[in-house]
Amino acid sequence: MTRDRLACGNLGATVRRPRRRTTDPMAAFDALPGPLRRWLAQAALPWSPASCRRLWAQAIARGASPADALAHLDRAQTKALQRERHIPE
Repeated sequence: MTRDRLACGNLGATVRRPRRRTTDPMAAFDALPGPLRRWLAQAALPWSPASCRRLWAQAIARGASPADALAHLDRAQTKALQRERHIPE
């Protein structure tokens, strides 16, 4: 593992290129519900607060509990990690 990957937490966990932000990511993170903030802080991939909030809201709108919504995020992350493994470097 390179020094850069160690220094940037989960940012080195993906082959996707980083994008410039148009909003304040910390303000967006602070606006998330507590359980979602805790999930995002320990996520394996560098999820944006907006994409997490979108998945969370979709699950809650379908009547899911917060625990079920977090399980939905876990499944989405698993699928994303599987896609990452199939992308050649």
